[in-house]
Amino acid sequence: MAGKTILVLSVPAGAGHTRVADAIRSCAAEEYGGARVIHLDAMAFATPRLRTVYTSLYLGLIRRAPGLWRHVYRYTNEAEPGGWFNRLRRWIEARDCRKLVAQIAALAPSAVICTHFQPAELLSRQIAAGQLDCPVWVQVTDFDLHRMWLHPHIAGYFAGNEEVAFLLREQGIAAGAVHVAGIPTMPAFSRRHDRAECARELGLDPGRSTLLLMGGGAGLGGLSRIARELLAIPGDFQLIVLAGKNQAELAVLQTLAARFPGRLAPQGYTDRVERLMACADLVITKPGGATTAECLAMGLPMIVNAPIPGQEEHNANFLLEQGAALKASDLPTLAYRVRQLLAHPVQLEEMATRARMLGRPHAARQVLETVLYRCEHAAERI
Repeated sequence: MAGKTILVLSVPAGAGHTRVADAIRSCAAEEYGGARVIHLDAMAFATPRLRTVYTSLYLGLIRRAPGLWRHVYRYTNEAEPGGWFNRLRRWIEARDCRKLVAQIAALAPSAVICTHFQPAELLSRQIAAGQLDCPVWVQVTDFDLHRMWLHPHIAGYFAGNEEVAFLLREQGIAAGAVHVAGIPTMPAFSRRHDRAECARELGLDPGRSTLLLMGGGAGLGGLSRIARELLAIPGDFQLIVLAGKNQAELAVLQTLAARFPGRLAPQGYTDRVERLMACADLVITKPGGATTAECLAMGLPMIVNAPIPGQEEHNANFLLEQGAALKASDLPTLAYRVRQLLAHPVQLEEMATRARMLGRPHAARQVLETVLYRCEHAAERI
């Protein structure tokens, strides 16, 4: 593996694609020191207008017009690959990603792993034109398959579960090119963490039932309002609220914590989410692919709320069908679900068991082993 350069490409359309790419890079740094693994944000090498489409416009739609995003998601999934919409989109992206193509050529990687469909599509066309000769792999980052993940000339696909793998094969992807690895999570999510120690760091009692409320990196979802509703529920439990980078929401939560000493622990942005999860018995979260994979890796049951139309709705359905989560469509329903689980610890433990069975804490290792193995054997054939 020495001398191999693996390039991981992500797009900051939400935090999940970036987190999955970081997980692969971090796993390589810990376990595959002989290989050089580089993670690049593909949009850092695109024109400002394309970055706006894939970041600001996308985030604006899901926050302010989720119904419109549902139509966009459905339309792009159903549009013919050779139709006018996709031809125009590909032309624009090729024009606006020339710096990315040049950067990849300069790095001369042994293989590329894409955690977003946009660079995968761009590179598949580069391979078809004879302008790229290294294998390109795709890591699907949700428990769902959108048509825009599918491209010719891809060396292989990594699926989060058997259903996504089945859908890939149904779309004509060769069975040998489909690998059920899971969705990669940071190495810390594969380790055991001492609950008592993690709880003490937050000033919490490790022996009390603990809920973790997450709003993503941006702290979305009216967290303080939800926290008030949950703290009104009778019972001996504690609540950790992860506000991410939302300083205004964090300030409100800190004020609220003064009214509930020892019961509410507000947290700002952290890169040690696994230690918060180690304190928790139940997570309340949006069902993003990376977040749910982290919960499953830690064996944590979930109540999922406010899913983004499209991919997160499919993630939620998967978790519900497998018995690892419940769904809350509004705040009263969320309060009811929490009350029920606190009153029925056996049900909560059954959900935790299902979560542990679904978890794939070593997904990043499997991805790297597969890619590096193929690189080694390709070199032997030359």
